[in-house]
Amino acid sequence: MLVVHVHVHVKDDKIEEFKKISIENAQNSLGEPGIARFDVIQQNDDKTKFVLCEVYKTPDAPAKHKETDHYKKWRDAVADIMAEPRFSVKFTNLFPEDSDW
Repeated sequence: MLVVHVHVHVKDDKIEEFKKISIENAQNSLGEPGIARFDVIQQNDDKTKFVLCEVYKTPDAPAKHKETDHYKKWRDAVADIMAEPRFSVKFTNLFPEDSDW
């Protein structure tokens, strides 16, 4: 399993817009065969900061995800509402094991 945390800092006046488009993207992403989990979380002490927690079943699933219409829609919609460029951190899942997903 590949786990990706995408860190996004949005402009103060764009929080609700970001939440709406990101939740829509997450809902659609869960229908992809290569995605085990897709969470949208908001930082408690700074409401402008979010993390997308993406759990992929296979190494090629992130590339396939980036080819989907819903990802492209999200990418284009958030481009101008971010306060700074987003960044991601990749992790390898240790527990639970892949078979548990």
